[in-house]
Amino acid sequence: MSDARDRMVARAARELKPGMVVNLGIGLPTRVVNHLPADFPVCLHTENGLTGIGPTLSAEQADRNLIDAGGAYVSTVPGSAFFDSATSFALVRSGRLDLTMLGAFEVGANGDLANWKIPGKFSPGVGGGIELAQKARRVVVLTTHTDRAGNPKLKDRCSLPLTAKGCVARIFTDMAVIDVGQGGFTLVETAHEVSPSEVADATGAPLNIPETTLPRF
Repeated sequence: MSDARDRMVARAARELKPGMVVNLGIGLPTRVVNHLPADFPVCLHTENGLTGIGPTLSAEQADRNLIDAGGAYVSTVPGSAFFDSATSFALVRSGRLDLTMLGAFEVGANGDLANWKIPGKFSPGVGGGIELAQKARRVVVLTTHTDRAGNPKLKDRCSLPLTAKGCVARIFTDMAVIDVGQGGFTLVETAHEVSPSEVADATGAPLNIPETTLPRF
């Protein structure tokens, strides 16, 4: 990953608190585990049937039967548990996840999330993301601030098919940390060497910028 993305993932890892049950979604969120201390007391969940996830491993180091939802090889920790998909989704549907971290194609200023389908491109389906977005107690997103063409991913309203409405509480990007509330997007932190005005210019919706010196990550 680029330094900017690596800093974003490391900053997102600080969102995890001791004792939480946390789902790490496909893509950038699965890398969060590699930024946690080895003895950090958190229960990480992947919807393909595992709680208690350790750092990702190379193919040479891994037990190739152990993968996360994105197909990366993962390790176990003391207390890890394996179960079928029905049990895994029962955990999700019953509201037992304190936090889920998801990727995104778009996030609306009203908290809407679009992360499963770009028309004209292959998608295997909405999958477990729709239930994670609806049922977790808190939903945060990790994504680049713009797409490869430089278009904003943070928009006034999503134009892509929605995963869930009004679910996103916080967004971590390579440029900033942004909260989503009744007033839309609010800037919380900026990446090093990125100004609030640069974040505003790269955001496709009004951005509330506090009149204080913001932390950097």
